[in-house]
Amino acid sequence: MTIETKRNDLASTRIADDEATPIEPGQCRLRVDHFALTTNNITYGVFGDMLRYWDVFPATDSPTEWGRIPTWGFAEVVESKSSDVAIGERLFGFLPMSEETIITPGKIDDRGLSDIAPHRVGLAGAYNRYQKASTDPTYRADREAQQMLLYPLFFTSFVIDDFLTDNEDFGASQIVVSSASSKTAIGVAYLAKQRGIKAVGLTSTGNREFVESLAVFSEVVVYEDVNEIAKDPSAYVDIAGNQDLLRAVHTHLDGVLNHSMVVGNTNWDHIATDASELAAPRPEFLFAPTQISKRTKEWGRDELDRRIGTAWSSYSEWCDSWIEFSQASGNDEVLAVYEILRSGRPDPKQGFICSIHSGTNK
Repeated sequence: MTIETKRNDLASTRIADDEATPIEPGQCRLRVDHFALTTNNITYGVFGDMLRYWDVFPATDSPTEWGRIPTWGFAEVVESKSSDVAIGERLFGFLPMSEETIITPGKIDDRGLSDIAPHRVGLAGAYNRYQKASTDPTYRADREAQQMLLYPLFFTSFVIDDFLTDNEDFGASQIVVSSASSKTAIGVAYLAKQRGIKAVGLTSTGNREFVESLAVFSEVVVYEDVNEIAKDPSAYVDIAGNQDLLRAVHTHLDGVLNHSMVVGNTNWDHIATDASELAAPRPEFLFAPTQISKRTKEWGRDELDRRIGTAWSSYSEWCDSWIEFSQASGNDEVLAVYEILRSGRPDPKQGFICSIHSGTNK
């Protein structure tokens, strides 16, 4: 069983009853044990064509119309025709909302492997890579939920913060972050606080109390009160993707907004009401793998892993103070979670851990 989504209409879903396809020499069959669902996965669907997310797990029937939104999760090798991958190997990486999936392992080393199937050629390496739980120094079996739900989003937060640091914050004295209740935004604010730069969180009235309770944003402003943001040199991190909000921030901070970064699209279904020209600077999309590639060349892989690992360890422990995990098993429950996230109604404290295998979240 696999949950598929209409590529041009994320509200439309279907269940594909895949037959067990025999694996070819060099391939492995993975049992998808469980995966996390967040608004970030909705963003994958929104940017599916532009960033090739639909290419990761193409639908077998009508692949130009339907697709499989990638998630982050854990899987186990249950069948292998690769001499370098043993049955029972536990892997963390991109997975479909499915019971199982087939990969073609390559670029295998002590840390993990990549799926080198033809349809994934040219994708960012991070999206093809699977980490071996057996050799991951940060892996803990009792904290798989935290890793699935928070690590990929914190990884993005780390890259955002590092990109800003790498560019001396573009001369900004404050970082303005939309969708402040999102886990990516929370990570950005946490890291900004660690290095002593002001983070202003923009959020809805309903989420204001929660965002303030985290005590990582220097200031929290509701969307209707953008004009209350101090007119200091600023960098804008746009996670909401709300074009009217983007315009309001640019207009209010006109002349002091030094950089505008597009990261996500949590308000993916918002229709802009104003088509007038946007005040400078021009928003620039941040593609995380580009910055990671840059740092890998500059620092080396081991040093990059060390820095991310150190930051992740403290952040993960801090998140235990507020995160609440919810389990969803089987198609109906997982689709219900998907709809909560797609419709923009999630409780920001909740983290959804899902499994298509009915009645189990291993």
